[in-house]
Amino acid sequence: CLVGSLNCLDWSLLTPATKEMLALAEKVTGRFQGDPSFEYSLSEINAEAAARLVESGKEPVMKEEARLIATIEQIDREVGIIPRGAFVKTPLGSVHENRHFEGLSLREAKKLSSYFHFTEPVNLKNKTLLEKADLDPSTDFLDSLEHDIPRGSWSIQLEKGGTVVVLRSLLWLGLTFYHVPTTKQFGYVYFGTGEKNLDLPFML
Repeated sequence: CLVGSLNCLDWSLLTPATKEMLALAEKVTGRFQGDPSFEYSLSEINAEAAARLVESGKEPVMKEEARLIATIEQIDREVGIIPRGAFVKTPLGSVHENRHFEGLSLREAKKLSSYFHFTEPVNLKNKTLLEKADLDPSTDFLDSLEHDIPRGSWSIQLEKGGTVVVLRSLLWLGLTFYHVPTTKQFGYVYFGTGEKNLDLPFML
């Protein structure tokens, strides 16, 4: 579940993002205003999207709160990652936290192929049977970061004398993932403007 706050003291639940919210949020550009009730006029941003809303009897506006919810969802989907083996898939198809996961070795932790997107796989479904032959279905059931497009959209660094591996997204600037090799410690945090770096293909 998502929670939000205006003062870091009082927190409230945010409603889940809908497909419509995600689609509209992609049309809005620019920085957030800092006011959840602020309304973006879609007719100024995307006349076509606004016309479709008017036709369906809805207001051609999007509140900042809805944009924030959709942006958080988009960041989680596109750059929310986990180390290989942190979760396992059972033969029945359910996914669980791997209680036997003891962390990646330092050697493995320095490879992009050791990290997966923690969302429904897309690229994995397009692999041939020959490519899938070397994969372990219990741990390799998600998309690996090594196949992300554009290539070079992740930066890997060693911090604290090589005891912490840090991955930074160049697509969502401000997204930082960390993993302490040979331990269960991993996670990610996002401190950014909420704007996707659409210029990335031209920067690589």
